[in-house]
Amino acid sequence: MPARGNNSKSKNKPDFPDTRGQLILSVIVSEHLSSGQPVGSKVIAKKFANKSGLSSATIRNVMSELETYGLLEQPHTSAGRVPTDEGYRFYVDNLLGVLSLSNEDLSFINKELGLNDFDGEEKPDRLMERTSQLLSALSNNIGIVVSPSLAHDRLQHIEFVNLSDKRILVVLVSAPSIIHNKVIRLNENYSQDELDKTARYLNAEFGGKSLLAIRAEILTLMHEEKALFDSLLQTAMILTSQSIESENDLHGEVFIDGTSNILTKSDFADLERLRKLIRTIEEKSRLVQILNECVMGNKSVDNKVQVVIGSENSADSLQDCAIITAPYRVGNDSAVGSLSVIGPTRIEYARMISVVSYMARILEKIMLEDSSNL
Repeated sequence: MPARGNNSKSKNKPDFPDTRGQLILSVIVSEHLSSGQPVGSKVIAKKFANKSGLSSATIRNVMSELETYGLLEQPHTSAGRVPTDEGYRFYVDNLLGVLSLSNEDLSFINKELGLNDFDGEEKPDRLMERTSQLLSALSNNIGIVVSPSLAHDRLQHIEFVNLSDKRILVVLVSAPSIIHNKVIRLNENYSQDELDKTARYLNAEFGGKSLLAIRAEILTLMHEEKALFDSLLQTAMILTSQSIESENDLHGEVFIDGTSNILTKSDFADLERLRKLIRTIEEKSRLVQILNECVMGNKSVDNKVQVVIGSENSADSLQDCAIITAPYRVGNDSAVGSLSVIGPTRIEYARMISVVSYMARILEKIMLEDSSNL
């Protein structure tokens, strides 16, 4: 996609830098990602010492041209250039080429996730926790895994167990055969017989549908068939609503690791912006909303991974960050979770895109194998 330049471009200037400009931009981005310092023409000239047509003067002219496109900026008058958000976007969309995971990262991921000796006995929450830790370790940034929303997951089977003090244990099996246990507290007492009757009704009539869809259909039925099903439907409505009342049920559980990593980044030297960033990460419902926006974005690298850079973020606290996100599905279900890495805009885009993409596929594979062993 064309980079968004500034208004200083002439009417006759093309929307894209030419091949030479793209080559120099790629070198500047790579050097800046590595060093964190502005990149001067001398550094680039050394890279192309044996390449004709790329003298220091030519390189300076091209760098100035890239600046008019809005792809580079000069932090100080005497300094070299650094990529802008638009520069990183152009780099991600046009200059990365074919991405592949290094053998080192591949071996490390497979070993840490136990693919070679997978026994299918690990609980999903523990698997997601380890995945967030692994994302953090590989990126040296923040690793986040969001589980699929229980409210949107498909019901395979549900049971209600009467406990003391108006508490009920909800045992819900969602696709593909993942077991959720949750204790809910109600305002009135229900006998075990009433609970069993309600569970049989839900399993028989609503298997394969999400709890949100079940609740909506019960509301319709309560209006259409009051006389026949009033008591049963009201009980089913209360139980299904209470089963998805928390933020984790509506948005999915969030597993975060590596927040302390950003404290060591020179990119986050502004303490007030750093505090805002940490507050956003701690507000899990807001964080899930932001990551869902990333998953639904249209800036796709490989039709799977989404990359949101700097000022493209909707949250002001993330304006200095890059978010690399990939969705994952539980089996063939409509319930979707996500894997993400959050770091500064100066992040290893090619490597992190490959890592996040591969780990999303592996998480899908493990959870599918896990369910087949139940």
